[in-house]
Amino acid sequence: MPTRSDRRWETLSRRAFLRMLGLSAFGGTLGQLKVFPALGASLPRAALPAFEVVPPSRSGISWVHVAGRSPQFYEPETLGAGCGFIDYDNDGWMDIYLVNSGKCDFFDPKTPLRNALYHNNRDGTFTDVTEKARVPGNAYGMGVAVGDYDADGFPDMYVTQYPRSILYHNNGDGTFTDVTEKAGVSTPGWATSAVWFDYDNDGRLDLFVCHFIRYDKELNKFCGNTLTGERWYCKPNVYQPMPCWLFHNNGDGTFTDVSKSSGIALPAKAWGVVAADINNDGWMDLFVSNDTVANFLFLNQRNETFQDIGVLAGVAYNTFGMARSGMGVDAADYNQDGWIDLFVDNVDHEMFSLYRNDHNETFSDEALTDGIGAATRLLSGWGVKFFDYDNDGNIDLLLVDGHPDLMVAKHDPGVTYREPMLLFRNMGGPNARGHWFEDVSKQSGPIFSERIAGRGLAIGDFDNDGSVDALVTVNNSAPILLRNNAGLQNHWLGVRLIGRKSNIDAVGAKLTYQAGNLVRHCFKVGGGSYVSAHDPRVVLGLGQQTKIDWLEVKWPLPGGATERFLNLPIDRYITIVEGEGKWK
Repeated sequence: MPTRSDRRWETLSRRAFLRMLGLSAFGGTLGQLKVFPALGASLPRAALPAFEVVPPSRSGISWVHVAGRSPQFYEPETLGAGCGFIDYDNDGWMDIYLVNSGKCDFFDPKTPLRNALYHNNRDGTFTDVTEKARVPGNAYGMGVAVGDYDADGFPDMYVTQYPRSILYHNNGDGTFTDVTEKAGVSTPGWATSAVWFDYDNDGRLDLFVCHFIRYDKELNKFCGNTLTGERWYCKPNVYQPMPCWLFHNNGDGTFTDVSKSSGIALPAKAWGVVAADINNDGWMDLFVSNDTVANFLFLNQRNETFQDIGVLAGVAYNTFGMARSGMGVDAADYNQDGWIDLFVDNVDHEMFSLYRNDHNETFSDEALTDGIGAATRLLSGWGVKFFDYDNDGNIDLLLVDGHPDLMVAKHDPGVTYREPMLLFRNMGGPNARGHWFEDVSKQSGPIFSERIAGRGLAIGDFDNDGSVDALVTVNNSAPILLRNNAGLQNHWLGVRLIGRKSNIDAVGAKLTYQAGNLVRHCFKVGGGSYVSAHDPRVVLGLGQQTKIDWLEVKWPLPGGATERFLNLPIDRYITIVEGEGKWK
């Protein structure tokens, strides 16, 4: 029987369809709408909203995040959790991993909690295989990073937790093994986002893990009204910052902690991280968002060390030289000038930042002039991802929002705990107002009119139709699976890259393609968003073009080979293996 949550999402989908037709519910009001789960099943996808909620009754995903809220307002309770798309069994279909809280020093749930791995049944539904796969988590979970660290062809998972994270090695038979201690990647402390990337260009995936504040039950602070004793969740400025971790892949299943020797072990309050080559020198850099302390931009020095150039680059502080509450981050070349740009979302009254790359290791914040700043002034952002949701060849922006303080409305008028998601469409260039992006949230589906305590965001094409979908986690609630209908209006090509000399996941590769008068390039960055992992395949939007003239792949290693491919198909997925000179 559908649950109340199921009925709510089905009602929203039906509302969207009726609104599009200019109708109400059979002459009644939308609020009185009856629910018919089958409605829309036979409708053409083009007649549905850009993003359509897939309710649990249709997807089979019944898992719910439990925060373990308490009168003591322990800080981690309001900040999880993440999610990820992972094709763990290599059948070509994206499966789903969801991260829950769990037992720790401040939380001992009466009913044991666990993470969830859902196998894709290839028909729009999923089956819970967590117990069989042996990936339940073992602490208070935060997020997940996916990468094939031992290059055996099967993706592994690093699950960030408090007070200790866990590395799950994929055994290739549908099961995983906890190899954390053996691999040497234990992170005592509060880990948040993580990213797999090859920082020293030896062809192996290394691991960067964000460290938030120094924290345990005994260090929990009182924040609130001292007269009434009413509590709320603290801003992290009352806590001590802690350095992040960088683990070098030794190539034998083990890692070496090189945090200090590499130069990344600076005091941090890190939430998000993305690995990207910001200066086009062939070496991967790191952009790290920090909460109430300066953001980091770790520039790769090409000698196994990094230098933080965040202040000089203009991405550490706001224009007044003040630290903001950086949370989710991402990187992409949104203006197609051949240089990777950056994005970071912040807490309310700080505005989010769209950093345009100035080609000289500095950036200019375009959020205010682009309309993003005004739209986000009272919001608090977490999950964020650049991707071409409508396959027109331009890279768009999806934002997941929600304030971290459950009580914020009581002491900050105009700000709410639950907030709407936002979708910005890339117009392919400045419009009359000078904006690259247009806020299309309201016309993109009723989900964008809903208010949620959004946290994680992962993108992935779970139904393999080339229209990239999204998965959103909600604090202390059920996740939201969004099917993308907008991408079906245009042509596309999906590409899975497999490195041989380069890292097997091809993190750092650059794809350039031409289809008629459409010429685009796309960078394969590592990580991005907030505590979430994404479909590793790259979907290239072609607009109305019906033929790809050529595709070039520049593999990640400095001076790495560039391979050109002709006579490519469209509207399907292909695989390209480094050095083979062909697609399949």
